[in-house]
Amino acid sequence: MSKSPSKALELPEVNFSEDGVSRYLHLGTPWIQGAMNIKEPFDLELEYIQRMMVGLLFLKSASVAGRHAMQLGLGAASLTKFCYKKLRWTCTAIELNPGVLHACRGWFKLPEDGPRMRVIIADAAKEIQSQEWQGTVDVLHVDLYDHEAAAPVLDSVAFYKNCRALLTDEGTMTVNLFGRTSSYDQSLAKMAEAFGEDALWAFKPTREGNTVVLAQRVPSRPSKDALLVQAEAIENRFGLPATKWLRVFKPLVK
Repeated sequence: MSKSPSKALELPEVNFSEDGVSRYLHLGTPWIQGAMNIKEPFDLELEYIQRMMVGLLFLKSASVAGRHAMQLGLGAASLTKFCYKKLRWTCTAIELNPGVLHACRGWFKLPEDGPRMRVIIADAAKEIQSQEWQGTVDVLHVDLYDHEAAAPVLDSVAFYKNCRALLTDEGTMTVNLFGRTSSYDQSLAKMAEAFGEDALWAFKPTREGNTVVLAQRVPSRPSKDALLVQAEAIENRFGLPATKWLRVFKPLVK
């Protein structure tokens, strides 16, 4: 990513649209970069965004509270708001475009910065190399697309190795690999090199073509029964369709 926040003229225009039920974030194109239910602004609106929370399956139920979530790419702030409000976690989001932050605060109900909320305007590739973040993140969300939503903006082995270094031993990274190009296999290969093949899990694609991949800092293979117990707890506590996830979410290496 060669742009920097100081080159504001190179960043796309930020706008939004509504359909009476939901509000959508756009970066100067019709492509949807995020969504919010207007009446329930802290719920997760889109199916793939809900799936980005699959890392909850790998956290011990008794220790869900007090965790640290980091988002690379703010979007409409859906994941940041959910982790902050519903899970009551500490949240750090890294966003390149100041206009996206202004939109999230003005149109998408993102709370102001405080003890548990911090939004950093920076190049995520550089910011995550700071020693401040190493080994502190329990759930890392990576959803970095340009305004054309064609392929991930950051998608190298070095980038994924830096992401792995952010995670706690129980920590997971989830990545949205939606794209109109055939970049999925290449992205998967880069993640496998950085994390190890046995650390990767993936959903089947959504109807819209979003494929969410999860990588564990330390690979594990919970039993189906253990995953089901955790999924039921997630569904009951947070309203996410976690038991349905198990039908379409599998390790890449059996």
